[in-house]
Formats: sequence, structure tokens, C-alpha cells
Amino acid sequence: MSHDQDRPRFIDGQPRDRARREFVGVSTAVAVAAMTGSAPAATAEVVERDVSVTTPDGHCDAAYFHPAAGKHPGVLIWTDVFGLRPVYREFGRRLAAAGYAVLVPNPFYRTAKAPVFTDVHAFDFGSDADRAKLPPLTGPLMAPGAAERDAKAYVAFLDAQPEVDTTKKLGSQGYCMGGPLVLKTAAAVSARVGAGASFHGGGLVTATADSPHLLAPEIKARLYIAIAASDDAREPNAKTALQAAFPAPDAVEVYAGTQHGWCVPDMPLQQNGKPIYDKSDAERAWNHLLALYGAALG
Repeated sequence: MSHDQDRPRFIDGQPRDRARREFVGVSTAVAVAAMTGSAPAATAEVVERDVSVTTPDGHCDAAYFHPAAGKHPGVLIWTDVFGLRPVYREFGRRLAAAGYAVLVPNPFYRTAKAPVFTDVHAFDFGSDADRAKLPPLTGPLMAPGAAERDAKAYVAFLDAQPEVDTTKKLGSQGYCMGGPLVLKTAAAVSARVGAGASFHGGGLVTATADSPHLLAPEIKARLYIAIAASDDAREPNAKTALQAAFPAPDAVEVYAGTQHGWCVPDMPLQQNGKPIYDKSDAERAWNHLLALYGAALG
């Protein structure tokens, strides 16, 4: 349902003054973390298990992480194009240690069980043969309505877990291809998703009528959209469209000097042999994520 009539007074479903205060709080927390050089302490004992989530399209293999005791806000992580693998399991553990119940699905469950790629470093985007491996995986996920069906099933799974505090909103974060899936999730399950974060998301703004950024009127969550400098250089108008769609302070940020994929440690090397992953900026992005979740899901 559209909330266009509220947009003069509301930002992402929240009163404008409240939204500004909350995003200022997020920015302050990130600034403190940046000055100390570390994320908030992560001390909770984490329980990890492999699970199967029933969706309208089948059974999705996934990893589920949560603190050993208590109830916590749920979080859904959408992976990049290489899918569920050790680095995303580590993201799940780290986030659970910070106090969240985290589901990391295999986005390609319709095609293959995870891990689909066992050596991401060996993948060559310049190779026709390597690129040909991707469409059979991404095609079913990107079919009309597929991601939305999945999102509803994943949220229902989280809400059914005894470790999830259903009185609190859920968070969702996504990387690369997972970025637009966060927006689709926030729109499809708007009553439950309170915060969403996209890191070097691809295809957030397109020229088609179903561009993810056009879902803004249906999204109530507070968002953080972190854009790689290399993506911004290729599509400088995308950030302008995103800022117009999501005008809350600090909702959209370009990370200077970064490459697409900078947050994920196992990314392949660039063509020039330099790493894509940037630990310093990846940690800054993580700190901002925790601050956003702390403000929106607490």
C-alpha cells in the first residue's frame, strides 16, 4: 500500500523529526566506533545450526545463528552472487555474537545446494565460461515474485524460532545482488522489517518499471545504502535516485576509493591483481550496520 500521502511528514514510515534524531544517533555511534577503531563488543556465546526453510517453491538450505540464551531481534542476510559459504557463515556468527538471531539462506536453493562456489578467489569475471555459471543460479531467484515469496518464508521461519523476539522488528542486510533483495524484503514484509542495509548493492536503480528503488512508498524500514566508489563512477545518477527515494539523513553513502564487493573478505582479485576487499572500510560499514540495528531494532 502506498504511503505517498505521508511523505511530507514522514521519512521511511517514521515522523520526520524522529527519523532525523534516530539517524543522528546512528551517525554518532558510527563516529565513536570509527574513533576507537573497533565495532561494539561481541561476547555472546553463539549457537549455529543448518536448517531447512519451506518456501512456496521448495525447501531452502540455510544456516541459522543465535546467542545461546535469551530472545533477540531477527536478521535476514542476503548473500552476493556466490551464495552461502564460509564467509557468510562468519557474518552470521559475528552478528549473532552481537545479539541477533540470524538466518543466512542459500539463495540458489531452486538450482543447487550450498556451497555452490567452493573457491570464489578462482572465479574470473573476465571468463565467458565462469560468467556462464551464474544465470542458471540467478535466473530462478530473479523471476517475478520469487524473492518476495522467499522473503516472506524466511521471515516466517525467523518469527517461529524461540530465540527470536517477535515484539521487535527484524533487520535485513544484503551484499551485491543481495542489495535489491533487501529492498524487496522490506517492501514485501513491511510490517516486520524495521531496518535494511545494502552494501555495494547491484541493480538498486534500473530503467525498468520494477526498479527496486521504486518500492520506496511501500517500505517502512529505516535504510542504509552503502555504495562502492567504482559503482558510483559507472552510474553516478543512481545515488541521486536513491537519495530522492529515501531522503532520510545518512540513508545513502558512497564509500570513497572502494571497489564493488569491498565488504566481503573472499572476493576475487581485481584485474590489476589488487584485492577488492577493504578491511578498514568493511569494518566501518559493519559498525554502521550495528548502529543502525541498535537504533531501529532495539
